[in-house]
Amino acid sequence: MIPIGERINGMFRDVKQAIAEKEKKVIQELALRQTEAGAKYLDVNVGTAARDQLGTMKWLVETIQEVCDTPLALDSQKLDVIKAGLEVAKQPVLINSCRADAETLDTYFGICKEHNSSLICLTMTKEGVSQDVPKRLEDAMRVIEKATEHEIPMERVFIDPIILPINVDQRQPKMICEVISQVKLMTDPPPHITCGLSNISQGTRNRHLINRTMLVMMVAAGMDSAICDVLDKDLMDAWITTELLMNRIIYSHDYIKAALTSLRAR
Repeated sequence: MIPIGERINGMFRDVKQAIAEKEKKVIQELALRQTEAGAKYLDVNVGTAARDQLGTMKWLVETIQEVCDTPLALDSQKLDVIKAGLEVAKQPVLINSCRADAETLDTYFGICKEHNSSLICLTMTKEGVSQDVPKRLEDAMRVIEKATEHEIPMERVFIDPIILPINVDQRQPKMICEVISQVKLMTDPPPHITCGLSNISQGTRNRHLINRTMLVMMVAAGMDSAICDVLDKDLMDAWITTELLMNRIIYSHDYIKAALTSLRAR
């Protein structure tokens, strides 16, 4: 399992304020707390508030690296912001994210090869997000083909089937689980499957419960990564327990503690 901590994001009020005031302590405490909670990557997103997004990305990366060596997921739809983070990153990163258009994949996989980075690829193109299973699988197959063409191993490829809020379309959770299960059969070894988990509950009242239940469904279908709130203990416990019940980790009375110890190991 590959939890990606979501909290260092300028869309959160405390992070937005910390960015505006260049308050390192807030960012560093979030980095350390998420690492302790089991995050294998820390998602780093400047949000929309920062005027100097390139400078802010560099500041965030350098601020985090002062206190921990947890790998970073550089999160931006702007390639120059990603490149700014790459300039100061001390170790290979996870780039989040790119569309499945052939030309976009060529650009991003080229950068991944140059920097020994991993990449999250969305099952969408410039035409938008399809609500059709075969079309999303077509996008996923294009990602796999391009990764192979650029000699990027599947262990560095993450495919995101894209979650929309449940109050937008209730049919999509079942569809996403179908996409996940089929993508895992496309190649051996398969790519990683990840998602922006919190998207499913946007605009709802029972956010924690919806997030947790959706996570269990997708992990059972074959997803092995998620950008999520690793500080939500119930969420992490549910993920670990699903891994146990799917026979992916060994049972012991302290299986949750053992799994978290394993996640914290670098």
